[in-house]
Amino acid sequence: MKRIFTLIAALIVTTISFGQHFTPVDEGSEIGFKIRNFGVNVSGSFKGLQGKIIFHPDSLSACHFDVTIDVKTINTGIDQRDNHLRSEDYFEVAKYPDIHFVSTQVTTSTNKEYLFVFGKLTIKDVTKEVSFPFKATPKENDMLFEGEFTLNRRDYNVGGGSISMGDNVTLNLKVLAKSDK
Repeated sequence: MKRIFTLIAALIVTTISFGQHFTPVDEGSEIGFKIRNFGVNVSGSFKGLQGKIIFHPDSLSACHFDVTIDVKTINTGIDQRDNHLRSEDYFEVAKYPDIHFVSTQVTTSTNKEYLFVFGKLTIKDVTKEVSFPFKATPKENDMLFEGEFTLNRRDYNVGGGSISMGDNVTLNLKVLAKSDK
């Protein structure tokens, strides 16, 4: 029995020690979105990346993403619109300051250039399962994670039943993560 526990403990320590630890940073990262409003594509971005990432491409079961963005940093290039998006009609930043993603699994995908991440995305007071393909590219000691996915804003109680705004939002992620070494 002691041997089994010792083996399990050794596997856990090995898995943790081989996974590289990273911190996502704003500089070099882009968290963008695109949505139709009055028939025109409106794009914007967020900043304020924080969190921890454990990533090792040879041990996907040890990979873990726990990342937030600061919702008050929303930027569409029009201050009046940005302030409205921060209000109770949309993101309610005073009550819900962050958008939070926590991975539950990372797997291979059918495209060898991409991996697939599964996790829980929390916007406001709603948490939903999401999954999307992403590319991980080494940048010296750091990593660049890139992916894109679409979600329905109404699933997260953002923007109510607006007839002028589309329901689907496309998110484009380009996250530079600095090595904690």
